[in-house]
Amino acid sequence: MGQESDSAPKIVTGEFGYTLEDVPHLSDYISHLPTYPNPLQDNPAYSAVRQYFVDLGDTVAQKIVVHKDMPRGTHFRRAGPRQRVYFDSDDVHACIVTCGGLCPGLNTVIREIVCGLHHMYGVKSVLGIDGGYRGFYSKNTIPLTPNTVNDIHKRGGRSLGRLEVYIIGGDGTQKGAAVIFEEIRRRGLKVAVAGIPKTIDNDIPVIDKSFGFDSAVEEAERAITAAHVEATSIENGIGLVKLMGRYSGFIAMYATLASRDVDCCLIPESPFYLEGPGGLFEYIEKRLKENGHMVIVIAEGAGQELLSDSLRSANQQDASGNKLLQDVGLWISQRIKDHFSKQRKMAINLKYIDPTYMIRAIPSNASDNVYCTLLAQSAVHGAMAGYTGFTVGPVNGRHAYIPFHTINESRNKVVITDRMWARLLSSTNQPSFLSPKDVIEASKREKAPSVLLENGFVDGERINKDVAC
Repeated sequence: MGQESDSAPKIVTGEFGYTLEDVPHLSDYISHLPTYPNPLQDNPAYSAVRQYFVDLGDTVAQKIVVHKDMPRGTHFRRAGPRQRVYFDSDDVHACIVTCGGLCPGLNTVIREIVCGLHHMYGVKSVLGIDGGYRGFYSKNTIPLTPNTVNDIHKRGGRSLGRLEVYIIGGDGTQKGAAVIFEEIRRRGLKVAVAGIPKTIDNDIPVIDKSFGFDSAVEEAERAITAAHVEATSIENGIGLVKLMGRYSGFIAMYATLASRDVDCCLIPESPFYLEGPGGLFEYIEKRLKENGHMVIVIAEGAGQELLSDSLRSANQQDASGNKLLQDVGLWISQRIKDHFSKQRKMAINLKYIDPTYMIRAIPSNASDNVYCTLLAQSAVHGAMAGYTGFTVGPVNGRHAYIPFHTINESRNKVVITDRMWARLLSSTNQPSFLSPKDVIEASKREKAPSVLLENGFVDGERINKDVAC
């Protein structure tokens, strides 16, 4: 197998098109590091486990739907405990920092990192950094023990030598974590940096989903149910629900599919227009005449291009570098009211619901609680094993360590030419609002660039070199 230099991403290649996007390790830049037996081998809780430790050669495939002639493709290092660790538990000082907005499951992740370090590895020194990255400078620290974090998973919100740093946050936070890791490596410090992706929008690439997403969809469905009750309780009632989704409409899409009460779902990835044949106003009028009521779900990032220049914050950004958005829910509510009262002379009753902060602040549900436990423990295992500069997450159901650069180079978005979006259109019976030209352009954006390999494969498929292109 061949491997590139330490300064570049660690890419390991093998036979039959196998590629491993490996994560950095402390031994890459610090020589002669001592190792220690993993304390888990003496842990009574693991005595019944047939195989304590993950094999060093275990990897997880990024794509599992393949054809017989396809190359093996990209893999990531499998998460889990190793036989040897690179930190003496008595010397470890761990810190946990959370950045960005609230998210269901955040407290569960904090709790499980603390308890995992303490109960699995005997690490007693754990600090919580208050105030995000700024807390490192202001030295706002909170000692964390299993007792102090014992019940925090039942609440929503956020509680808060040889070092391990656990960084919990979204895309901006993970980019910051990558910069921290690079500076630590430049200085040659024995500090492991592990990231846990936190984004309620589910827009982190590569991983199956981000924690808190299931809880958010569940709570969002309750808001849709309330909108449906309001809409059906009055003539020509319209229930409009705005959900999170700055760039990606996953919460809106999944909550719509779960509800089955939604007549129209609008997301950032799928353009729409208001007036004219096939527009939103025409569809609303048609639906009201058919059913007498209607429920609309809109993601916060949808339709921003339709807002007038006087309303839109064109190039303004928040502290995390995200584009500032206007309240599309309030804007579209007013446009709908104006259209039907002034142009169509049709009486409607519109109720606008914005459950954003209610959803963010709830405790995580049972599914997310289990998921957060696996994320936290996987991060702890990876840091103790000497891996650094990585984010942890499930890839096709198996937890893996993913390099920061892979997580930070793109954003996960709804594929509007995929079957899941087609299922939504079938459920709501809404028009796609897309012209054939829009569909073609969307397909081009969503198709990964083809790469010709020496073995004759292009983007996962073998080509016939005798056929002229």
